[in-house]
Amino acid sequence: MSKNEVFHSTVGQLVDFLRTLPQDLPVLTSSYENGFEIFYQPSVIKVRHEPENMYYEGEFQISDEEDQDIFKAVVLRRVVRG
Repeated sequence: MSKNEVFHSTVGQLVDFLRTLPQDLPVLTSSYENGFEIFYQPSVIKVRHEPENMYYEGEFQISDEEDQDIFKAVVLRRVVRG
């Protein structure tokens, strides 16, 4: 599976989309089970694709230096409360 088939948007597409919105709208990310949360500043990290993971583990994981097929991705980490 190519990266184009895995990802729904790129940084450029996200920026273009966000520019079309009112600039005072809040930004959220999905919560653990349901609802939504605020998120930290976007960051770029190295990840690996693990499509076989259970839904609660996430399809992408932070990579170890010895992992194969790692790549950089922009991540919006949700704020974890309590």
